[in-house]
Amino acid sequence: PLTCRSALLDSGLFMKILVCDPISPKGIALLQQRPEFEVIVLPKRLSGAELLPAVKDVTAMVVRSETKVTRTVIEAAPALRVVGRAGVGVDNVDVEAATQRGVVVMNTPGGNTVSTAELSFAMILSLARKVPQAAASMAAGKWDRKQYQGAEVHGKVLGVLGLGRIGSEVAKRAIAFGMKVLAYDPFLTEERARALGIELVADLDDVYRDADFITVHMPVTEQTRGMLNAAAFMKMKPKVCIVNCARGEIVVEADLLAALDSGKVGAAALDVFASEPL
Repeated sequence: PLTCRSALLDSGLFMKILVCDPISPKGIALLQQRPEFEVIVLPKRLSGAELLPAVKDVTAMVVRSETKVTRTVIEAAPALRVVGRAGVGVDNVDVEAATQRGVVVMNTPGGNTVSTAELSFAMILSLARKVPQAAASMAAGKWDRKQYQGAEVHGKVLGVLGLGRIGSEVAKRAIAFGMKVLAYDPFLTEERARALGIELVADLDDVYRDADFITVHMPVTEQTRGMLNAAAFMKMKPKVCIVNCARGEIVVEADLLAALDSGKVGAAALDVFASEPL
């Protein structure tokens, strides 16, 4: 093994791979099958300062959304050649710094498309039928059927913010349930929207005004960070339901809580949260 490793080092094929966030054991096993790879799996997520000594001689990093590959991290890894993001989006990687260093940044945009779409629609149904509240009531030994009758999603309006892979899959499921779908996506063509049976709107306010449910499927950018805030909630229908399975930083959580407390927002389901208050 040592001779083999030395030969790989001499050939330039040897890669030291640092797995920073939890990924499927099957993925790790695939990497470990390659003799030219030395795979190091961190036992826990490291902070930015803790990560610096760990990357000093790595060739590749595998991350999900937790680890932040900042310019400082990239500069601390002179041998780094590639950063692989196991998931959609690369907003936790400083792509500009990586590009300047010649580091390739990759992601897996289709890896969790269907599962995230199904989770998003499950949340929509759970909000409509008050499934979590009813389950909690039953667990408490109560039987308040009338209090948890819920509402049908059939005939309701779903606003989809971001109609990429995941947003499109959510829209398909909503249409199958008889919902009308409005979509806001500056990068989507009218032809694509018509093919999906979706009404594309050019103004976010149109979604806010008409949607009974709003689901978010956008990356975090300067334009989308904090997009769902107090001003946005004020423009929405009374008792609108909000679903976010995209990025926590898109929703100002304090504003959402205030809108829930006031009754302006009827319910919310979140699979993500902001790492720091907005």
